[in-house]
Amino acid sequence: MIPIEHLLVAAAFLLLLSILASKLSSRLGIPALLLFLALGMLTGSDGPGGIWFDNPWLAQSLGVVALALILFAGGMDTDWQVVRPAFNQGLALSTVGVLITALSVGGFAAAALGFSPPEGILLGAIVSSTDAAAVFAILRSRSTHLKEPLEPLLEMESGSNDPMAVFLTIGMIRLLVDPAASPLDLPGLFAQQMIIGAALGYGIGQGSVFTINRLRLEYEGLYPVLTLTLALLTYGVAASLGGNGFLAVYLAGLILGNSSFVHKKSLARFHDGLAWLMQIVMFLALGLLVFPSRLIAVIPAGLLAAAFLIFVARPLSVLIALFPARLNLREKSMVAWVGLRGAAPIILATFPLVEGLPKADTIFHLVFFIVLTSVLLQGTSLPLVARWLRVDVPAPPSRRTVLELDSAANIKNELTELAIPADSSIVGKQIIDLGLPPGVLIVLLERRGEFIIPGGSTVIEAGDRLLVLAPKDTFNALRNIITGPIETGTAV
Repeated sequence: MIPIEHLLVAAAFLLLLSILASKLSSRLGIPALLLFLALGMLTGSDGPGGIWFDNPWLAQSLGVVALALILFAGGMDTDWQVVRPAFNQGLALSTVGVLITALSVGGFAAAALGFSPPEGILLGAIVSSTDAAAVFAILRSRSTHLKEPLEPLLEMESGSNDPMAVFLTIGMIRLLVDPAASPLDLPGLFAQQMIIGAALGYGIGQGSVFTINRLRLEYEGLYPVLTLTLALLTYGVAASLGGNGFLAVYLAGLILGNSSFVHKKSLARFHDGLAWLMQIVMFLALGLLVFPSRLIAVIPAGLLAAAFLIFVARPLSVLIALFPARLNLREKSMVAWVGLRGAAPIILATFPLVEGLPKADTIFHLVFFIVLTSVLLQGTSLPLVARWLRVDVPAPPSRRTVLELDSAANIKNELTELAIPADSSIVGKQIIDLGLPPGVLIVLLERRGEFIIPGGSTVIEAGDRLLVLAPKDTFNALRNIITGPIETGTAV
């Protein structure tokens, strides 16, 4: 029996290595998930760590909980006003695009890799979702952003395509396990999962806002416990009632993130940190579960499947799903290239293992290899491809303000930091001449690292960062006046 203190030291050491690896990933432009997976593989049975871990159910359970909390944090971090213009296109990618990817990869697997059609579609469903969070992390590490509307589109897709991939995976497993099941059952299952998941996610999200604002806990430290409980409750209730728990928990987080409630900013930081912890734990567990020696056998099939997914299935799904969208070929090509595979496919690859399907082990290691190939090929080349397609823009300066105003239900004003682009119409004007809406106050101005308390005669310069206190209902008008035609401000 291993003493508990030894287990704690080992766990803390792995977490510390993962944190250091995330720093290294930023410098190398490699997604952190790749290094987390590598740490898990090195620690596992085939690596020098020698830890034997062959429990698909435990890995799946950890992965499901981790992914639910990651989606909840992602929903809280999503600005609905930013992604709203890309809602239709993002929804098309996360439904039609995911379906086309699954079917096309399934057909290829059946024709070229020796899978039966249902097994091939199962493989396609597992690898059909993308990880745009890894994409943005890579671009930020290279000080690169994508032109509008690409970033909101990818953000919308990444937050909403996991539920569709989960549905297809569960549906195909049901067809493979239950001889009495019929493909005609899938539309009803889809409607059930999405309707229940959406309804519960919206309802619990709205109820969570009401509860947090009305409960008035005596200890501030209990608020993170409350929101964590609500996130787990949302997923658990939705999944128990036959709904899509991942859709429910993302919608609940989205509603919370776009509502006003007490301690909002501190709770958002808590869930962001928790999401990072969940990513590390999840990737370490999945890395432990894989046997690198078994990857060798799937290299030929993995290379073929990865090449088909990257160069055929993903571009085809983008072209069809975004056919009505007003995007040029360069922009659609960039959307196709950023179809980076991440955590969700590896988690979904544990589902066949738990069900004991005949080719479950092959599917798991094949998916693992496809994800590694996608991360190495697409992940490392993203900034170069963005420049080549001329869809990149310099990253706006990112810096936290020295002041912070916590949100509450009864506070009608919002403290916001806005950057002044070079082509803003207010550059060179005095603050008194800006025509700001009533109730708006510029409380602080940062210029070249120095903080200035502005007056009416202060002249605005390009590159200034303004700390503005404004009523929430005038924020859009204020943003249009201050930032001009280019949107570069970030709320704090």
